[in-house]
Amino acid sequence: MDVQILLSFVASVAVLAISPGPDNIFVLMQSVVYGKKYGLATVIGLMTGCIIHTTLVAFGVSVIIKENENIFLAIKLLGAFYLIYLAYKVFKSDARIAMNADCIEKKTPFQLFKVGFLMNVLNPKVTIFFLALFPGFLFSESLSSVLQFYVLGGLFILTSFVIFSSIALLGGTISETIQKNKNIGVWLKWIQIIVFVAIAIFILL
Repeated sequence: MDVQILLSFVASVAVLAISPGPDNIFVLMQSVVYGKKYGLATVIGLMTGCIIHTTLVAFGVSVIIKENENIFLAIKLLGAFYLIYLAYKVFKSDARIAMNADCIEKKTPFQLFKVGFLMNVLNPKVTIFFLALFPGFLFSESLSSVLQFYVLGGLFILTSFVIFSSIALLGGTISETIQKNKNIGVWLKWIQIIVFVAIAIFILL
């Protein structure tokens, strides 16, 4: 087992989870407008949805590994190019972090759990992202690929949960900091680009 690969994976996930995106901005606004409990309910829903995507990737790719190593190599190469494409999309995007609380409809914590779950499960881009990311971080010659994918999925969920929960708990402080420091969006944008490109290079090499 290569612990260094797992640590690299956790570090990459942490940076990407911190970077502004639809999910963590949604969590932040629920927390700022209605309170920490509402933000945390959304986080739990989002993370529960990740279990579904992990399962799809774990069993789907594991079958491919058993059938044909060349196809698995092609998946890793496509994954690397997809990550470079994501870096390009971030590069072309606006660095400003938009936070608009005017149109947020109040829901119960359970309703927000369902919203977070459905936001995640019904988004095919999450499965594609997992498919691009996970194969490059297989870390053991002895463990089954299914188990390794579940370990990576668990680390992804745990790391994202810690960061998203921190966003929910510190919503007010984070919101004020973003509004006071306009350059935060630029810094996070370039960090996100660097991480996407670094992971792609790691997979290619």
